Amino acid sequence: MNQTFDLVIIGAGDAGQTAAHLARKLGRSVAIVDRELFGGSCPFWACMPSKALLHAAAIHNTGGDYAWQHASDFRDWMIVREQPRDWPDDGGHVNDLEASGAVVIRGEGRIAGPGTVVVTTAGGERTLAATSILVSVGTNSTIPDDIDGLDGIKPWTNREATTTREVPRSLVVLGAGPTGVEMSQVYARYGVPTVLVSLHERINPHDHPRSSETVDAALRRDGVDIRTGVRATRVRPGAGRDGAHGIELSDGATVEGHEVLLAIGRTAPLDGLGLETVGVTFDDGLVHPDDQFRIADGVFVAGDPAGPEMHTHLAVYQGEVVARIALGEDVKPDHRAIPHAIYTDPQAAGVGIQLNEARKRGYDAFEETQDYGTTSPGYIAEAAGHVTITVDRRERVLLGAFIAAPGAADAIGEAVLAIKTRTPLDVLADTIHPFPTTVRVLGGLFSQAATRLGGHKGTFRFDDVSRRRSRHE
Repeated sequence: MNQTFDLVIIGAGDAGQTAAHLARKLGRSVAIVDRELFGGSCPFWACMPSKALLHAAAIHNTGGDYAWQHASDFRDWMIVREQPRDWPDDGGHVNDLEASGAVVIRGEGRIAGPGTVVVTTAGGERTLAATSILVSVGTNSTIPDDIDGLDGIKPWTNREATTTREVPRSLVVLGAGPTGVEMSQVYARYGVPTVLVSLHERINPHDHPRSSETVDAALRRDGVDIRTGVRATRVRPGAGRDGAHGIELSDGATVEGHEVLLAIGRTAPLDGLGLETVGVTFDDGLVHPDDQFRIADGVFVAGDPAGPEMHTHLAVYQGEVVARIALGEDVKPDHRAIPHAIYTDPQAAGVGIQLNEARKRGYDAFEETQDYGTTSPGYIAEAAGHVTITVDRRERVLLGAFIAAPGAADAIGEAVLAIKTRTPLDVLADTIHPFPTTVRVLGGLFSQAATRLGGHKGTFRFDDVSRRRSRHE
């Protein structure tokens, strides 16, 4: 059966769903295709279950009554509102899409030339004609091919790490980005001997060094054995104690884990999508969209494969923008202020560029920073960390902000808006922030930076209260 649509979407994760809903609101016909779960990774294998487990582990870590079985049941409830269930139920996502008027097709979609998508379903093939096509297939955990012996075990990816109902006897985590550090903290807090291995010289390597240092210290306090500047070179299946796998590292050391979690990166499943039939070429498995997400005439990409970063919130944003572009609006995405966050205890979040990068780009930049532990909210929470900002001296605007502290993911929002709108530093410095909060520490740095530039005459600093307190002690 041939059908014609204004927009055909291959991939029903956050970007694809968002584009479908907006296109329907704009009155356009939409078909959305997925071979697996409508909703994508975030609700079933990534964001929601990992944060549910982090929540449970935090309570358990402070002596709360949150045994692993309780954590597992809560995780299942967060995914599908029922438990136990071996395969998630995506019916809610399907129902919402169908209620919007989108045509939902479960099957394998591929482009078969300009304006044509063929879907292989359980009942046969369907051919869809499309004015515009959106590829939003997300990414999967990268499986490395340069670790000898890895094919002799069944390694975990984020799927197994977030859905297992049995606590592993021991765990080795390869990769110290968001998935690696979050899952390391979860399992360490449930008493699992956990080793975290990072090829980089620090964990959470793309964040501010002070954030990496803060999270590193927190994980070590929880019992995580952290190995940095090394990589796994070989796996010896079952060669360790009690049948654990032995993982040889590039520095000659060997670590052991009954389970091995691969968290070294993400790969977009672009092979088999027929992109070559519309003239798309690959560069090391990647596509390179133009400044309106276009990879060929009438073909767009959004979400993880589009870059420049991989976040659920970025995929949602891109899905909205692509829908508008594909349906005729002349708009472009604004990627100047993309926030990132990890939800360890403490959280770490950031937006914009760090001082070294700012100077490389030619900015006359400087940095202001505050030790969180010496601030009033830091005293109250007995929390370590930092708040740091990067400032453009010439334009007197914010270039970046980085926080490792309680509530970092929420506090970073003001900096996101400030960078996006190029809010003058003096306006930020003159903004009232609630006390005692992490965002007030951020506001204090705005005031400090404005004073340093000679344009702000405020006299009250964010650390005045903590200084008075220390004088009375």
